[in-house]
Amino acid sequence: MIKRLNGPFVFPVRDIVRRPGEMREFEVEIQVPEKWGEGLVSVPEGEPVQLEVRLESVHEGILVSGEADATYTGVCGRCLRDIAHPTEVEFQELFAYPGSEATDFEVQDDHVDLETLVRDAIVLSLPFQPVCQPDCPGLDPATGERLAEGTESHAAPIDPRWAALQDYTTDTEAVPHSTGARDDDAQAAPRAENTEKS
Repeated sequence: MIKRLNGPFVFPVRDIVRRPGEMREFEVEIQVPEKWGEGLVSVPEGEPVQLEVRLESVHEGILVSGEADATYTGVCGRCLRDIAHPTEVEFQELFAYPGSEATDFEVQDDHVDLETLVRDAIVLSLPFQPVCQPDCPGLDPATGERLAEGTESHAAPIDPRWAALQDYTTDTEAVPHSTGARDDDAQAAPRAENTEKS
C-alpha cells in the first residue's frame, strides 16, 4: 500500500532522494479527480487510470517515467454517436531538486506530484476529430439523420439563385483539331522521296 502525502498522484521519494542509482516502481489505479479534456471527447471525472510508474534517483533529481491507461468518452465527430475508446500513453520527466535551474517540475517535501504530468500526457493523446469507426459515413446533409453503412447521402439542396443554371447545357460534340486549307494541301501534296543514290 502506497502512502499518499498530499493527493492520489503524489509519490514519496524520501528513501531515494540524492541516492543516484536507486529506483522504485509502482503499479496503482487512481480515479481522475476532474474531467480531463475539453473537446468532443474527454476522460470523465471518476474514470480509473492505471499507472505504471518508475522513479529513478539521478544527480539532478528524480527521473519519473511510466505508462498510463484510461478510457475517453464523448461523441463521434461525423455522426455524433456516443463513443468510448481506451488510450495508452507513455511519459517521462525529470523532477529537479530545489535550488537547481528553474524547471516545470520539482521535488517538493521529498515527494513528486504526477497529476499534471499524467493529465497533460493523456489530454494530448485525445483525438481532435474522433470517429466511431474509420469509415463512418456521417450525417445526411439534407435530413440530419445518421447514414447507414453503404448508403449514399441525398444531394444537397441547390441555392435558388443558381437553379436556372440547371437547364444550361453545353455542346459537347467533338471539334476537329484543325480544318484549314493547309491540312488539305498537306494531304494532296505527294510525298517526296529521296531517289539520289549515294
